Amino acid sequence: MFDLKPISSVNVDDLYAEIAQQLTGLLAGERDGIANAANMSALIFTSLPDLNWAGFYFLQGDTLVLGPFQGRPACVRIEMGKGVCGTAAATRQTQRVRDVNDFPGHIACDAASRSELVVPLIHEGRVIGVLDLDSPIPARFTQKDQDGIESLAGIFMAGSSFA
Repeated sequence: MFDLKPISSVNVDDLYAEIAQQLTGLLAGERDGIANAANMSALIFTSLPDLNWAGFYFLQGDTLVLGPFQGRPACVRIEMGKGVCGTAAATRQTQRVRDVNDFPGHIACDAASRSELVVPLIHEGRVIGVLDLDSPIPARFTQKDQDGIESLAGIFMAGSSFA
């Protein structure tokens, strides 16, 4: 069993380095993508301040379907190209949204969410889903957060199997 240690860093770069180290330990010896997504969403949700949702959507056909997450109940299905998650999947580019109310076509799964960071997950050249973080704080996510979460997504993808 992997033992998580409390995150002690105040510096954002050090914070993400500590989370990356813990994520690497959590994924060691386990390749199942769903199990790893469950642990990763819990790790992110409990390690980063000011989040109200952290989790995954996995692509089935042309629809993103809710996967493991931490937070309030969420939208179950999101069409490719719709909302922040669907846009990240369709464009294959991270979406960092300062205020979701200003994002055309935003899907409000939780009315408390004000900012969002969504990273597409790409396996063997195809999008398999997205990693989604929501915050009740406008402009919660910085470029350093984006870089850190993209790095964590890379660790997740390298350590997980997907059919």
